[in-house]
This record gives sequence, structure tokens and C-alpha cells, in this order.
Amino acid sequence: MSSAKPQPKTDDDMKAVLERWPVSRETQDRLAAYAALVRTWQKHINLVAPSTVPTLWSRHIEDGLWLDEVAGPVQHWVDIGSGGGFPGLVLACFAAERAGHHVDLVEANAKKSAFLRTVIRELALPATVHCQRIEAAGPVLGRADAISARALASLDSLLGLVSPSIQPKTVCYFLKGRAHEGEVADATAHWHFDMVKHPSRTEAESVILEIGNCRPMAA
Repeated sequence: MSSAKPQPKTDDDMKAVLERWPVSRETQDRLAAYAALVRTWQKHINLVAPSTVPTLWSRHIEDGLWLDEVAGPVQHWVDIGSGGGFPGLVLACFAAERAGHHVDLVEANAKKSAFLRTVIRELALPATVHCQRIEAAGPVLGRADAISARALASLDSLLGLVSPSIQPKTVCYFLKGRAHEGEVADATAHWHFDMVKHPSRTEAESVILEIGNCRPMAA
């Protein structure tokens, strides 16, 4: 007989996350509608790992709530490699209550881009999807106050993708897991940057790396 514990019910997962990260009723409603759309579309395209669907709130949505607290209100986010919208669409749910705030989502996969546009339309979010590779999204990156990325690439690669286009004042927020120490060490061989490490409340090995003033090492 398996000793594995059953997955918590979806409603219990949502309740636990919202107890850790209280949000307004309007934002909660938007997040719940977003989660419902993820579950519907997940039957047709792979937005998240299937095993994580029952814990969608704690495995995926919560990262966006955490990032919003770390970064504070950002007028213009650019989320790269957006995939199923984590954390970009979560940030857009917050932006819907902040006048003049906007989120751009860069995602090269056409099916995932269609999903992102559907969520934006149905939830009336202040966000725009750019169905293109990050390397081609220079003008979008150049308008960012802050850039986010989750489970996309190594820190070294991420800095290489964004640094040619971003403004000096732009701050990057990269959500990382257990390998982040090695990634930071690798990146420092090629880049100068300022960094603040924000540890997770719930996952001992998870961090948000806040990166600023990034420039390549002199050849």
C-alpha cells in the first residue's frame, strides 16, 4: 500500500495560499477565474505539469503573489517566456486595480499565446501578448520598468537575453529554485550586476533574484 499523501483539494489549496497572501476580493475573483481557465485549457495544451493541477495555487499562482509583494506596484512589467502566464498573468490581475499599470507577455508558442490572450480578454486585464521570441522583443523589453521570468533559463542566459535591450533603471526579478547558487556563480564570470536575494516563505530552496545595474564583463 502506498504511503503517499493525497493531493489537497483545490479549494483547500486556494484557501491556504490566500491566507498567506491576502488580496482584495476583486483580485481573488480574477485569480480564481484564471485558474479555472488554466484547468479548462490544460485538457488540450500542456500549460503546467499535469501532476501540479490539483495544487495550481501553491505550485504556480503563489509565485506571482510573492513577486508582487517583493517588487511592489510596478507600472510596466514585461514577463518573458510567459508560458501559461505564471507569473505574468498573476501580475496582470494586480495591475487591473492599479490605474495606468500594464503587463506585456512575451511568448513564442502560438497555442500558449492564444491561451494568454483568452485570459486577458475574458478577465479584462491590462496586458498585451507578444507572440515572438525574446531575442526579437527588444522594443518591448526597452519599455519595461521591471522584467520577470520563471523557470525559463539559467541566470547567465537570462542576462544575455535582456541586457542588450533594457534601460539602466530596469530591474529584473528571476524566480529560481535549488540550483540558483550555481547559476549566480556562473553568471558572475560574464556579468557585473547588483543582486538582492529574496527567500521564499514556503519553499526553503526557492528565491527571487532581484537583479539591477547589469552589464557584461569587459572582454
